[in-house]
Amino acid sequence: MIPHQLLTTQEMAAAERLAMAAGVPGIELMEQAGAGVAEVAANLVGEGARIAILCGPGNNGGDGFVAGRLLAARGFVVSLGLLGRLDAVRGDAATAARRWQGAVAPAGELDLEAADLVVDALFGSGLVRDLQGEGLALVAALNRWRARSSRPVVAVDVPSGLDANTGQARGGAVEASATVTFFKARPGHLLLPGRGFCGRLHVHEIGISDNVLAAALPQTFANVAPLWQGRFPRPAIQGHKYSRGHTLVVSGGPWSTGAARLAARAALRAGSGLVTLASPRAALTINASHLTAIMLTPCDGPDELRKILTDQRINAVILGPGLGLGEATVAMVKTLLESESEDRSVTLDADALTSFTGRGRELAQAIQASKKPVILTPHDGEFARLFNSKGDFLESSQELLESYPRASRLERSRKAAAVMGATIVLKGPDTIVAHPDGRASIAGNAPPFLATAGSGDVLAGIISGLTAQAMPVFEAASSAVWLHAEAGAWLGPGLIAEDLPDALPQVLRAFRDVLFPAR
Repeated sequence: MIPHQLLTTQEMAAAERLAMAAGVPGIELMEQAGAGVAEVAANLVGEGARIAILCGPGNNGGDGFVAGRLLAARGFVVSLGLLGRLDAVRGDAATAARRWQGAVAPAGELDLEAADLVVDALFGSGLVRDLQGEGLALVAALNRWRARSSRPVVAVDVPSGLDANTGQARGGAVEASATVTFFKARPGHLLLPGRGFCGRLHVHEIGISDNVLAAALPQTFANVAPLWQGRFPRPAIQGHKYSRGHTLVVSGGPWSTGAARLAARAALRAGSGLVTLASPRAALTINASHLTAIMLTPCDGPDELRKILTDQRINAVILGPGLGLGEATVAMVKTLLESESEDRSVTLDADALTSFTGRGRELAQAIQASKKPVILTPHDGEFARLFNSKGDFLESSQELLESYPRASRLERSRKAAAVMGATIVLKGPDTIVAHPDGRASIAGNAPPFLATAGSGDVLAGIISGLTAQAMPVFEAASSAVWLHAEAGAWLGPGLIAEDLPDALPQVLRAFRDVLFPAR
């Protein structure tokens, strides 16, 4: 399992410095790293296989020299190529190079065709500029070799050319079969497209104590159960439906009721003790014909919503799925945010977000004035209509076109959460959950089958079902994203959104020991 703390390049460098200050020699860290690479490489090929190692001039190359020495000692036939001059290698990498007893060829002259496996130790997390020249040519040649031969490539730390913080390729990147990183994974290992370049990710311990995390204070996490399981709701034996929260979902008109019902059913399946659907009178009959355990109440506009919200037992509200676009929805959002209870969680999705296109500051002001825990659940298109690439509010469509692609999804989400004063759930195959305090999680378990109409409505429902049970919003949103993905994986090909809420009991049962540990 990937440790749930993720370290940026800068945080990892700080962790290494702290470890060395505590008495761990840098060459020992390098030896441990190279040993991890050698172990993964050896497990991918048979005894006596031919292994080519491409080393860069920095510490990544030093790890490669160590791996080469250890693999040769185990009987593998190792050839090693270096990008640059051997006398230019410095520090611990130079020590590792001196310990290597074999020949060192120019990297461009290494015979890849004779190799059963290649170790990519050219460029690691420290890459700060786009690849060019011989480095870029080597990456391209390695990718052509792998595509042609179908033989494995093991990347050291990150595939060469991959930005470890953003997951973006810097001019080009190695397409690895496996990646061996050290101590903790990096955001770029999980963010797309980086995840696709990494292959299978191995996180190897190199002698850095977890105590350094207290100093590094990582704020980015892999969205796995250890991140949030301690806050997951556990029903009490003496509990009852009223103690498990009451979720309100606001429905659209008669031609767009399905989205709200999907969200409502998901909230109920996620554990909300009661769920009520607030429906326009014109849609009451349609909604009533589809509902059983979910209650129904009439609601035509802001005045009736305001009256419904005087019930302080309603502690979670979903607004947006199928609600319709325009001023009527803006008015409903403002009415909800102006309601009295500051403990009431608010999940704004779909039409509630798009109705504020070009009015992001107005929405932010309303959220911050409400003092409520608010979750916004945009996909990339909805996010783009509210924000620019840095998470600031859009000033013009031209600004969007010019600036949106520049920042990573993680950076955009984190900045947006800060300026909005709300938890952002930026949906996608690598869904980001970002809290205004700077914490962020990155999902890595979403199957492609979730890309279907109504899937996002179900996610909004799971989030609210958990916040109704007093789960903090960051943990609730992160766990909802994880559960949603696991339900999709359990259902597999052919799933439709209606299937997802009813798959939750199977997922919860499968992970019973994780989510409901014995006390």
